[in-house]
Amino acid sequence: MALRIDGKAIAAALRGEIAAEVETLKARGITPGLAVILVGEDPASQTYVRNKQKACQEVGFYAEQIDLPATTTQEELLAVVDRLNHRDDIHGILCQLPLPRGLDDSAVIAAISPDKDVDAFHAENVGHIMIGDQRFLPCTPAGVMELIHRSGISVEGKHCVVIGRSNIVGKPMAMLLLQENGTVTICHSRTKGLADICRQADILVAAVGRAKFVTADMVKAGATVIDVGINRDENGKLCGDVDFAAVEPIAGAITPVPGGVGPMTIALLLKNTLTAAKQQNGVE
Repeated sequence: MALRIDGKAIAAALRGEIAAEVETLKARGITPGLAVILVGEDPASQTYVRNKQKACQEVGFYAEQIDLPATTTQEELLAVVDRLNHRDDIHGILCQLPLPRGLDDSAVIAAISPDKDVDAFHAENVGHIMIGDQRFLPCTPAGVMELIHRSGISVEGKHCVVIGRSNIVGKPMAMLLLQENGTVTICHSRTKGLADICRQADILVAAVGRAKFVTADMVKAGATVIDVGINRDENGKLCGDVDFAAVEPIAGAITPVPGGVGPMTIALLLKNTLTAAKQQNGVE
């Protein structure tokens, strides 16, 4: 039976480490500050933002939520971002996506200072990731790497297959695996022979957004299977991109949904905000 990689426990340990660093910073008069912009009243976005606020409080950050109506104009939203860019007590800024119709996600991401872009979505930070001298890492791919590291799994020399090519997960995930000397194949909706490619993977990352898409016949015995997906199955139950019940007996290690990658995403947001606070205050 596969090792179940416990994202809840690993995220809790990481939050504890961050909280200890925050105490050290506070002794020097520095409190990491994160501002979250929420536009509109999308229930899923509201839940995500509440979870982020709760995590900030747990580790001792200053957290500020800016709630804006769905009728907010692009100019008004960009003005909020600009004010936050110039505030010394705010070290990290994120705008919860997706935005209401009529607002340009890309323009908002571009407006956030790269020094405060704790989602690592800004083109400048994406470029740093590509050449391997990054300040911040995208939270979900970085969370996956933490799970891999803290489970004692080596990437070097392994064939790593990533299903999904999004800017948020798939592409940066491939870059992080490549930086650790993995041999990386990126697959997507138009990949031919997908199952055959997946069966070659020593490390398989599923980030396709389709419930139970990865079936047992797509997984090599002993492979590490990382499930980034968050979906609902035919009964409305939360599930991932991997058919967990069928794949677990085959895999060497596997992340469950829920309780795998999900908790790590917020933990890495906290880590990025801590890094930003240190960088902006000249702390090594």
